[in-house]
Amino acid sequence: MAGLVGVFATCHTPSLVRDWDAIEQRRRRELSAAFGELGRRIAACSPDAMIMIGADHWANFFVDNYPAICLGVGEEHGGPPERWLSDYPHHTMPGDPALGVHIAKTAFASGFEPSISYNLRLDHAFCVPLWKAGIAPLPPLVPIIINALQPPFPTIERCLEFGRMIARAIGTYDLSSRIAILATGGLSHSVGEPQMGRIDEAFDRECIELFRRGDTEALLQFLRQDRIDAAGNGANEVRFWVTAHGAAAARRFDLIHYEAVPETYTGCAFAEWKPEA
Repeated sequence: MAGLVGVFATCHTPSLVRDWDAIEQRRRRELSAAFGELGRRIAACSPDAMIMIGADHWANFFVDNYPAICLGVGEEHGGPPERWLSDYPHHTMPGDPALGVHIAKTAFASGFEPSISYNLRLDHAFCVPLWKAGIAPLPPLVPIIINALQPPFPTIERCLEFGRMIARAIGTYDLSSRIAILATGGLSHSVGEPQMGRIDEAFDRECIELFRRGDTEALLQFLRQDRIDAAGNGANEVRFWVTAHGAAAARRFDLIHYEAVPETYTGCAFAEWKPEA
């Protein structure tokens, strides 16, 4: 049987690549160390496959057709379309269709109806963390896109339950596989809004503390949509962290690093949940 061997989360802001040289030197050192530690912990899990939870920034979908949740079940996934990621070392990335289809079947049996894609392109939400964390060779990936760009969004409660469903799917997967989860995005940031550049550090630190405490009820009460909106439109990506939190059964949260980084407009956070064997 398969096992969930590690659950992780990180930021994915484009500035971590595109504007790297503009970031203050001390922060570059600390961010590099955080990505290095994240990569080390993922490698220590020796995953046979990795489920990634993130956003699609118009690489696959647009406002005329943006699914609430989309599962990538292809044999491979396309590399990033952004020109500033032209040096990204993977034009394609391996998929795990058997695991992806099993998660999809479990989702349908659990009352979820995600969209299914056999041909996703993975943008910076997926590629920046993989690259900066030095994850090589890449394990087969099952990307899960959750809408955090165009309202209405899946509710926080629904994302938590979707994470729990992912854990059940892993637990019922027939193959003997070691499976890790990496959620990417957030925390607070604002893109294309009048408040762009403002980082809501209080929001970020409260989220981190509630993840650490494993107090799911308090987390759900805190993450009201109006509170998320006040932290910037990019703060909707906290849904990816909540999904990971649900998959890890809210256990043993360890903050690797957090800093509000003005040059990236983002509260940059790195974390690990350690699910029980």
